[in-house]
Amino acid sequence: MNQNGTIKLLLVDDHAIVREGYRALLGRQPGLAVIAEAESSAQAYEQFKLCEPDVVITDITMAGSSGLELIGRIRARCRDAKVLVFSMHQNPGFARQALRAGALGYVSKSSPPEELLRAVFEVHGGRHILSADIAQVLALEKLGAEHRALESLTAREFEILRLLLNGEPVERIAGYLNISPKTVANCHYLIKRKLGVASDIDLIRLAIRLDVLDLLHLTAESEPSNQR
Repeated sequence: MNQNGTIKLLLVDDHAIVREGYRALLGRQPGLAVIAEAESSAQAYEQFKLCEPDVVITDITMAGSSGLELIGRIRARCRDAKVLVFSMHQNPGFARQALRAGALGYVSKSSPPEELLRAVFEVHGGRHILSADIAQVLALEKLGAEHRALESLTAREFEILRLLLNGEPVERIAGYLNISPKTVANCHYLIKRKLGVASDIDLIRLAIRLDVLDLLHLTAESEPSNQR
């Protein structure tokens, strides 16, 4: 950022017309200034070294090495470098790879202009941000994976999960199911591992997110009272 508070931007895209359009958009925004452009990863890296921008806005797919390679090189040179990916790819895999490489944000080119502008300021502030469409796809993908993990539980594990979420102590669960407390403890560990959670608090949060508590409540209501 220069002395008057303007955020200096490096815009990277291999299409000149695209760069021109977004340069105009960014340039109209108070507090932003495109100080350099590049059409390739190699050129962008040289511009980064020369101009020291506050935020790099880059596409992923370019001729030669990709934007992912650029992110890695920039971050290797400067660990505090702030990179925002602005790409046509809405596949969540691209977003995951970009974030893994060190980008702070990922915005799809189908997003409204104001999302790009907001993302620039968020990334400059050191905060992670995804455009709404990418965030939704990633959330749905995660939810699907969590549902599949829940379905991987055996009937016994599901029953122990129900009793645990009901606040029953290990010894009482063992008595209900005619198994040893050690077996209950082992199943408790396996349940958390299968569901990808590290603590009982995370287990409860996951159960709420997947509406498991409601499902387990209905299951309990359908049981004969002498089996509870």
